[in-house]
Order: sequence, then structure tokens, then C-alpha cells
Amino acid sequence: MSLGSSFSAHLCRVCADACNACAEECEKHAEMGMDHCRQCAEACRKCAQVCEEMATPV
Repeated sequence: MSLGSSFSAHLCRVCADACNACAEECEKHAEMGMDHCRQCAEACRKCAQVCEEMATPV
């Protein structure tokens, strides 16, 4: 990213998509009372948010 690669935004978008997918799966388990899955979902959502921010050109 620091070199301005034309692929940077695409890679960040893929990472955001993967983190969102992980969060969705973890949220399913969190609904069944698994607290560690709730924590994982929260971490994945935060990661996805940062990746989305990095994927958006300034």
C-alpha cells in the first residue's frame, strides 16, 4: 500500500469481505451463548471496518 499498488484497494476489499463473512458465522454461534464467538465477531467487524476504510481511495 505504501508504494501505491493498483491492487491495494482490491486486496483490502477482499480482506473486508473475509472478515465480514467470519463475523457473520461467529455471530450465529454467539447467539447460542458462546461468548468467545461474540468476541470473535466483534474483532472481525472491527477488522472489516478498517479494511473497508483502507479500500476507499482518499
